[in-house]
Amino acid sequence: MANNGKNSNMIVGLDIGTSKVVCIVGKYNEERKLEIVALGAYPSSGLKKGVVVNIDATTDAISKAVEQAQSMIEDKIKSVFVGIAGNHIKSLNSQGAVGIKDNEVSSFDIDRVIESAQAVSIPSDQRVLHVLPQSFVIDDQEVSLDPLGMSGVRLEAKVHLVTCASSAIKNIEKCIKNCGLGVNGFVLEQLASSHSILSEDEKDLGVCLVDIGGGTTDIAIFNSGSIVFTGVIPIAGDQVTSDIAQALRTPTPQAEDIKQKHGCAVTEFTKDNETVEVLGVGGRPPRELSRSALADIIQPRYSELFDLIKAEIKRNGFEDKISAGIVFTGGTSKMEGVVELAESVFQTSVRLGIPSKFQGMESILQNPIYSTSIGLIEHGFKQINHEMLTEQNQGIFSKILRIVKSEYW
Repeated sequence: MANNGKNSNMIVGLDIGTSKVVCIVGKYNEERKLEIVALGAYPSSGLKKGVVVNIDATTDAISKAVEQAQSMIEDKIKSVFVGIAGNHIKSLNSQGAVGIKDNEVSSFDIDRVIESAQAVSIPSDQRVLHVLPQSFVIDDQEVSLDPLGMSGVRLEAKVHLVTCASSAIKNIEKCIKNCGLGVNGFVLEQLASSHSILSEDEKDLGVCLVDIGGGTTDIAIFNSGSIVFTGVIPIAGDQVTSDIAQALRTPTPQAEDIKQKHGCAVTEFTKDNETVEVLGVGGRPPRELSRSALADIIQPRYSELFDLIKAEIKRNGFEDKISAGIVFTGGTSKMEGVVELAESVFQTSVRLGIPSKFQGMESILQNPIYSTSIGLIEHGFKQINHEMLTEQNQGIFSKILRIVKSEYW
């Protein structure tokens, strides 16, 4: 069943974006490779900058996207992993320390030290979304991200805390429940995207992931294999569309169409003989515009966005810690000239992140638009495997305790 139960082999990822809702169903085949078996996508109008502004419109878009995916598989979709983004997302780094029981690190000690690290004051209208371990230290000696079984007296943990607005989560949850679905978990969108497009080498060396969507630009910085910074900039593809609509005096849907079909982020990449037909407003006749004039409208907005991203990286002290450069993903990053313009602004290596660690529907899904959706499935499998392993460990511990009690008590 595609209900994300513990015994299920299927996971459903739901990316609720500002411009579209995408539902993808995946499973791991016998070769332990991710296989995509169903896809549904529907335009979204109920969100602005990643936050629900119209419950009915969002519910309708989710319902239509899920129905499309459902029509491709026999199993009933019952619950989903949901991507979340928006300007309400906040993050901070924290640390905690505990004494190690019986001088050997157990899963109980790891849980305690992570709980200790997340004991920080957050506003009452926010809730913790993720607690992401960055490193563990045993008796002043830094160890791996899996210290289970190691000997020592004191265990310290450094973690990255991600919080979000409680109301934003509740509104999304309400829309999903209105469709008759359950929620397996909420996942930060840039964290989900990192699963599908970043390599372990890039995360170790230091890399900045930039997901440019319709309403928001999401940033995640990795270093030494762990996430060290997350941020959101409320400027993205919708602002580019708005600039085109105002400058060309054309309706927004037409401006979006022009952006997708003819947009270019670098004026020098256009040719003199390239033209674009622009529909008029209120029955006015269409007119022709050179593609270079269109690029003159688009380029300043992208340059502004890249300057804001650069300032955010510098302000948080990570400009010298991203040796692997910057990886762009998301629908708005696909435009011609974006990578080249970014290289000139950031003065580092830049690439376009395209999901490729999967099988099935490659011709459609090897596209930056689907990075988050595919990443949600990968995150879902990791989470379920972790929960199953924890349950097994707890089961073994309980069995040993019962034997000890029966023998000695």
